[in-house]
Amino acid sequence: MSAPELAAQLAGRLCHDLIAPASAIISGFDLLEDPAMADMRADAMNLIKASAQKTVALVTFSRVAFGASNTAEDFAAEDLHRLAESVFGYVRAQLDWAVELPVFNKPAARAILNLAQIGGDAVPTGGVVRASAHREGPDILMSMEATSPRARLRAETQQGLRGEALTEGLGGYWVQAYYLHALLKAAGGRVDAVTGEGRVILRARCPA
Repeated sequence: MSAPELAAQLAGRLCHDLIAPASAIISGFDLLEDPAMADMRADAMNLIKASAQKTVALVTFSRVAFGASNTAEDFAAEDLHRLAESVFGYVRAQLDWAVELPVFNKPAARAILNLAQIGGDAVPTGGVVRASAHREGPDILMSMEATSPRARLRAETQQGLRGEALTEGLGGYWVQAYYLHALLKAAGGRVDAVTGEGRVILRARCPA
């Protein structure tokens, strides 16, 4: 895939993620402006506040996961944990952050955030996503284990993780997985997935 097409696909994914909370903010303001809904003012303010917080969480997460958030080449694990927790606050899965590594280089930082979000998508009805990372020789080894009775990895996500073109399914899930594959490949690493009954395991290796 060409760089412009990948950028377009990622932009589509981000727009999809942000349109719901952005629309909810507009709906909240519409309630505030409707005289017939005066008794809904508190609910409208709560909707606006919650939706704005979700928008900020998604944008802040995406700046690191998909973009160049700043000129720093290294990211503290505690900052990455905070970013991951911010988006897990809006899904049913729980995040278990068992990361031993204190600092991540930029490719590894982006990788573990994407692994976390893909892991959350693998258990949409609820479950536990356990993130781990440690140093092994010259590489950083990362894993994301999502467990739930209904854990599954979408076919389009598996295609993306293998670096394959999308054939059918939802492009938003595919492009994130494809981006992760391309990111790690460019850094000299790789990613793979193992699925089983009630469990999805993602493993990634990235030069330190």
